[in-house]
Amino acid sequence: MSPLRSLQATLSHLYDAPVEHDVDDFAFGDRRRLAEVLGAAAAEQASDEQVCLVPDEQGVRIGLYIDQTVLDRLQRNDPFRVLGEGNLSDFCTALEGVSHFHYLSWCLTRGRSVSLLELELQAEVDKYALALALLVRQGAGRFPRSLHARMFDSVSFLPHLDEVALNRYQEANRHAARYCRRLDERFLRAHVPRPGLWLTELRKFFRCGHMEKLRLAV
Repeated sequence: MSPLRSLQATLSHLYDAPVEHDVDDFAFGDRRRLAEVLGAAAAEQASDEQVCLVPDEQGVRIGLYIDQTVLDRLQRNDPFRVLGEGNLSDFCTALEGVSHFHYLSWCLTRGRSVSLLELELQAEVDKYALALALLVRQGAGRFPRSLHARMFDSVSFLPHLDEVALNRYQEANRHAARYCRRLDERFLRAHVPRPGLWLTELRKFFRCGHMEKLRLAV
């Protein structure tokens, strides 16, 4: 299974939220093709992950760009076998794109609109939740106490972002950090861990819209 398909399958299982579209059918890794879709200037400034929404006569077409070098490294250093500092960045890059694709597909098939902040917030929660689940499984059930700080404190943003985009990414990071910390404290780091309730809360969050997500993250 390809890295992107593995990530999509894991998201589908985590949230009990399958979608009919296979991410591999919409993904590409060639930056020259990205330039054809976005234009040369935008493609030059784009990160290694980019969701492309192109309006057409039938509504909108979705494409997912993940730089081929990221995919190649994930093939060689599979995070589903061992997730660590050597592949965490690539894992997060690919998962952010798959999260955007999966959440957009899930919402659009239900006629739901999606805000950019909602999309980014869900991706931040997805990255932490999947990394946590993988590390717990790979660590024979041990809770990775340093993960939260690693995922939410040790972050940087692209230097060319305008003020609106930068504020959106910072707000998504802040809300997700608070929400994930609270879930950890209530259900995973309690005297009696309750991972089933942790999962129930994550699935509830996934199904919430913009305003309800922000309310839950307060």
